[in-house]
Amino acid sequence: MIRDTIKTALVTAMKAGDKADVATLRLIQAAVKNRDIEERTKDKPTDDDALVTEVLQRMIKQRRESITLYRQGAREELAAAEEAEVAVIERFLPQQMSEAETRAAIETIKGELGTSSMKDMGRVMAELKARHASSLDMSKASGLVKAALGG
Repeated sequence: MIRDTIKTALVTAMKAGDKADVATLRLIQAAVKNRDIEERTKDKPTDDDALVTEVLQRMIKQRRESITLYRQGAREELAAAEEAEVAVIERFLPQQMSEAETRAAIETIKGELGTSSMKDMGRVMAELKARHASSLDMSKASGLVKAALGG
């Protein structure tokens, strides 16, 4: 389980005295714990690895947005710190699909659903997320789906 891997990495980083990794790993654990609290109110529990993967993907997305803003504001040192956090977080994500694999998955779903226009984008995105959420950056996939549907 990803959660156990993160815990082990935290202990290892603490023993090695790697303060940056320790701080990032604690942020990950806090975010996962917050998500666990949100899940308590749901009737149907989410698979643990799927939940942790979703949290990690959200954390990476937030950091990439921050990096863009820091670079626009000429704050390279803050952008570098965010990039270091992204590198630590990405170690715990499952292998992400390549662009070619994503395009192939989109084409398969398009064929199965019989979609052809932009009005079908929601259906394609929903199916893509249901099948490949843990191994796919949905923000990048959105652009590929739009292109595949001629948008």
